[in-house]
Amino acid sequence: MHRSPKHTLNNGVDIDVLGFGVYKVPAEDCADLVSTALDTGYRTVDTAALYGNEAGVGTAVNRAVAGGMSREELFVTSKVWNTEQGYDSTLAAFDASMEELGLDYLDLFLIHWPCPEQGLFIPTYKALETLYREGRVRAIGVSNFEPVHLHQLLDACEVVPAVNQIELHPWLAQTELRTLHAQLGIATQAWSPLARGAIFDDPVLQALAAENGRSVAQIVLRWHVQSGHLVIPKASSVQRIRENLDVFSFTLDDAAMARVDALDQDRRAGSHPSQVN
Repeated sequence: MHRSPKHTLNNGVDIDVLGFGVYKVPAEDCADLVSTALDTGYRTVDTAALYGNEAGVGTAVNRAVAGGMSREELFVTSKVWNTEQGYDSTLAAFDASMEELGLDYLDLFLIHWPCPEQGLFIPTYKALETLYREGRVRAIGVSNFEPVHLHQLLDACEVVPAVNQIELHPWLAQTELRTLHAQLGIATQAWSPLARGAIFDDPVLQALAAENGRSVAQIVLRWHVQSGHLVIPKASSVQRIRENLDVFSFTLDDAAMARVDALDQDRRAGSHPSQVN
């Protein structure tokens, strides 16, 4: 099976284009699922304090390192939750996440949501900058930030986010935001890259899957990759874990890409950032 290629972030740190997401993975299943993903060839794992499974991710990572895999080969992301925003509370939340993970450093730490009504994402990000300068995290970024939030952040802070992790799939193309990311040198990482499975019933995607001898998930993930997105699909079975990674052995032609691009309808599977506070 092909290993995911790397993408170099704006600070020179490399991350896999396609990683393994563990949103809604039960804590008791997380370690074994992540271990399976690592054995399959994944090297990037995305978790968050909210998910309640950081300990399982850390167990799998430490298990892999004990088995001979290099820690430097692995990339672990976590996120500070909304209730912990603020400078001091973010530093404390980071310490709590690191204790759960059982790791010496984190590869990427994100603000989970801007929570604009709280008005705390700037001091929260300044805490991330402190962690970055101290070398406790290799890269910092944000999640679910809209253009207005990014502009406010950049006006007040010094380190340009390496990543903005956003809901992104063929039904929600986020063109304005992706364009801004490209201008600012921020990597676009897609959460809910398969619209939480709703997109599997799309007739255009089903037709493309049949034409290419692939699953709908593989067609969509290949579209993400060719569109320049980083992507972190979740999978709960060995078959899906392998299937999701097996998207580097084929390509979609320009006509197929255009058919997927045309599906954009500004349709969300999750919440809008302005509604999460």
